[in-house]
Amino acid sequence: MANPVVVTEQTFEQQVEKSSIPVLVDFWADWCMPCKMIAPIIDELAEEYDGRIAFTKVDVDSEQNIAVKFGIRSIPTLLVFKDGNPVDQIVGALPKAALRQRLDDAIS
Repeated sequence: MANPVVVTEQTFEQQVEKSSIPVLVDFWADWCMPCKMIAPIIDELAEEYDGRIAFTKVDVDSEQNIAVKFGIRSIPTLLVFKDGNPVDQIVGALPKAALRQRLDDAIS
């Protein structure tokens, strides 16, 4: 079962920027209701894309330096990385079909 991996400032470079496959980074916080709404969708997509896209999570309260580095101003924000660079940014809670389309576009 593929679950999003929690990344920290210490693991971000290895898990995200040096990944051999595209990576979705979910910037979230425990107090964020829209973040909690999309969490099950992210989990489902992680299962569907297992092996093709890595799914990670960054708690913006614990990892403020990462959030600042990528200019995260509201959550949930999803960044899709390909070859170590962000190639798409999704702000807010989108339906599963819309997220799937954005992922497909970003990794094609």
